[in-house]
Amino acid sequence: MASDIPRTHELNDGTTIPAIGFGTYPLKGEEGIAAITSAITGGYRLLDTAVNYENESEVGEAIRRAAVEGVARDELVVQSKIPGRDHAYEKAVTSVESSLEQLGLEQLDVGLIHWPNPSVGRFVEAWRALVDCRERGLVRSIGVSNFTPAHLARIIDDTGVVPAVNQVELHPLFPQAELRAEHERLGIRTESWSPLGKRQAPFEADPVAAAASAHGVEPAQVILRWQLQLGAIPLPKSGTPSRQLANLDVFGFALTDDEMSAITALGRPDGRLFDGDPDTHEEM
Repeated sequence: MASDIPRTHELNDGTTIPAIGFGTYPLKGEEGIAAITSAITGGYRLLDTAVNYENESEVGEAIRRAAVEGVARDELVVQSKIPGRDHAYEKAVTSVESSLEQLGLEQLDVGLIHWPNPSVGRFVEAWRALVDCRERGLVRSIGVSNFTPAHLARIIDDTGVVPAVNQVELHPLFPQAELRAEHERLGIRTESWSPLGKRQAPFEADPVAAAASAHGVEPAQVILRWQLQLGAIPLPKSGTPSRQLANLDVFGFALTDDEMSAITALGRPDGRLFDGDPDTHEEM
C-alpha cells in the first residue's frame, strides 16, 4: 500500500505538481535563503510563497543557488499569491508581474489568489486577471486559496475556468471533509497550509501517537502521510534541514483505513487555526 501514493499529481489543466511541497513563510534574509536552498537540494520540488510573505526575492535566490548545485529551474514548481488588496484587474496583473520580477523568473508555475477578500468582493476580477495572465504565458497553472464552495462557484460561473488548486487550512483538527468533497466533484486539487496544525499539532493524540509507534515514524510523518492519503498536497514548513528531510520521507509506509479514520475523527468545530483575514495572518 505504501506505493499507492504518486509522487506527483496531474492537475485539471494537464500539468503536474508534486504530491508534497515546501512552505516558505516566514523564511527571510540570508538565513531564509539557506533554509529554502536546503529544502530544494534535499528533494522538495514545489515551493510555496506569496507577496505577503515578503520573501519572493529570497525564494528566487535560493532557486539560483540550487541551480549551481545541480537542481535545474525546470525541475521546480514555484507558486505565489496575489494579495487581497490587489484584486482589481489591473492591480492583479501588476501583482503577478511584480512577483516574477521579485523571483527573477519568466513564468510562475502556479499563480493563486491568496483569499477572496469578501468584504471588497472583487475576487472575480482577480480571477479574470489570472486567466489572462495564463493566456499571456506569465503563469502556467492558476488557482485560489481560502475559497469556499460559494466563492468557487462565482468564479467558475463567470469565466468557465475551474481553478487547478485551492490552498486551504487542512489538518487533523480541521479535516475539511465537505470542501474536499466539493474539490473532488469539480476536479480541483486540495493544497494544505499548516498541514500539521502548527501550535495545535496533535502529535500526542492517541491515533497519531499509536500510528507513529506502529510504523516506526515520527508523529509529524504520520500526519503528513494522512494528508497524502486524503489526496491533499501538504506544504510543511521548517528551517531545519533534518526536519525538512523527515517531512519529505513519507512514502515508505502507509496508514490503515482504521488509522486514517481515527486521525480524521480528531476534527472538531474549533479546530481552525485562524478565522479572519489570511493576508495578514502568520499562518498564511
